[in-house]
Amino acid sequence: MTAVTVTNPMEVCKTRMQLQGELMSSSAKAQAARAGVAEAAGARLYKSSLDCFTKTLRTEGVRGVQRGLGAAYIYQVLLNGSRLGFYEPFRKAINKASGRKADEKWAAGAFAAGATSGCVGAILGNPLFLIKARLQAYSPHHVIGKASHNYKGTWDGLRSIVKAEGLRGLTRGMDAAVLRTAMGSTVQLPAYNWFKTYLTEMNVEAPENRYNPLKLLANRPDSFFTYLASSIFSGLCVCAVMQPADTALTRMYNQPVRVDERGRSVGTLYRNPIHCLYLTAKAEGVLGWYKGTTAHLLRIAPHTVLTLVMNEAYLRWYTNLKSGRPIFDAPVEVKS
Repeated sequence: MTAVTVTNPMEVCKTRMQLQGELMSSSAKAQAARAGVAEAAGARLYKSSLDCFTKTLRTEGVRGVQRGLGAAYIYQVLLNGSRLGFYEPFRKAINKASGRKADEKWAAGAFAAGATSGCVGAILGNPLFLIKARLQAYSPHHVIGKASHNYKGTWDGLRSIVKAEGLRGLTRGMDAAVLRTAMGSTVQLPAYNWFKTYLTEMNVEAPENRYNPLKLLANRPDSFFTYLASSIFSGLCVCAVMQPADTALTRMYNQPVRVDERGRSVGTLYRNPIHCLYLTAKAEGVLGWYKGTTAHLLRIAPHTVLTLVMNEAYLRWYTNLKSGRPIFDAPVEVKS
């Protein structure tokens, strides 16, 4: 929640960048521009992430760049609460099931635990992510993408979806959410822990580290800068592997819906995330998967840094509080 407060504006920009020009070929966009209909549904509205932020702030104010903040708070509690809370129990259980020691650092077990805990969070948080994406995609001035959903807020969005589509409507895009979160969670904590271990166990006297600038952070496990460097590395890894699935998720959430012959609410554009990625590549090229990457990086990097650094800080403060020590004191060193 600390992280999402700071990074939500970039999440709004990422969502809008991913939706603009949805399923429009380059020739169709050029024709729209020549015809002077750049404001038409699906047309290219923003030149870059910074342009999107500037235009949104100018036309919609602070409320515009913080759209979906309430839903984002609840979603983060469910997602990262699961991802951070279940990671260690899952990792230890997987290690034990594989005949290893619970505390053994096993890469395969860490990846599996990251993916599994992320999937749990994605399933629990899907209705809130759905509302968040639709709130962020809505603009009172433009139709961004192929559909527009105008909700008064988080609870109005939930009520509107249940009323129009039933409870099943709240599961829309869950397969894409699980894919996206599994890909991100598979690398987030393992990358963070690996890089942190690399720094804290680095042999600064070794010849290969003679000119390694990272040795300035070596052997400082409780340093803020160790947390920061590990978080930045983790954020870069997450963004690299998650972007295509993130684009598919945004588009599946925001697509128009209809009621089929069996009375079920279904999307009119995409059947599943793979179908979405296929149609996007067919119409816009593979680079269409990477729309909003800059905004995504500007969101995920500080978000990951703040999430993991504040997780370490809150844990330290809580431990101090439980032990009756001043909460901002350095942690007690455990002598081996």
